[in-house]
Amino acid sequence: MAPEIPLRTVVLVPLKNFSDAKSRLREVLTAHDVETLTRELARAVLEAVKPYETLVVCDDDDVAAFAVQCGVEVVRTAERSLNGAVSEAYRSLAEYDQATIVHADLRAPEGLGGYQPGPGITIVTDHRGTGTNVLSLPTGLDFHFCYGPGSAQLHEREAQRLGIACGVTTNSPWQFDVDEPDDLESSPDSI
Repeated sequence: MAPEIPLRTVVLVPLKNFSDAKSRLREVLTAHDVETLTRELARAVLEAVKPYETLVVCDDDDVAAFAVQCGVEVVRTAERSLNGAVSEAYRSLAEYDQATIVHADLRAPEGLGGYQPGPGITIVTDHRGTGTNVLSLPTGLDFHFCYGPGSAQLHEREAQRLGIACGVTTNSPWQFDVDEPDDLESSPDSI
């Protein structure tokens, strides 16, 4: 029996300009506090995905410098929307077999460096079951990224459109992200 060849996997972490990120949190926090929190969350995610090869997807010099400081390579994109930026980066991954897109605002990213998704497409939802916090898929697909409201269901429909098996995980340590003011006050155990 031939030994199993591991898939060459890359992690994409899209990062928005820190001064524009987390608009809903700016209702309850100062701009400085939001930027500090955004950087801390992103740094923790970038640390947690090691040893995977990781690329930060961005269109901003400050974010690119932050990624390099964290020891991560950068994919610069002209796209400003999350879906456009991830699509552009994803289409450039010909030398990889698998891509995992991880959002940089996970509250408990520990364990991502050992994550081995199943075959096909895997969606890890947010704690509400509607958002996509982690998405893993083979490279080279004509996959249309659908981040935004209801993205988990939209990504599942994309897998169906492509005829690819799709697994959805709704109870994961990575289901807790920080988007809303309530996400700051509640603990993962109480959500």
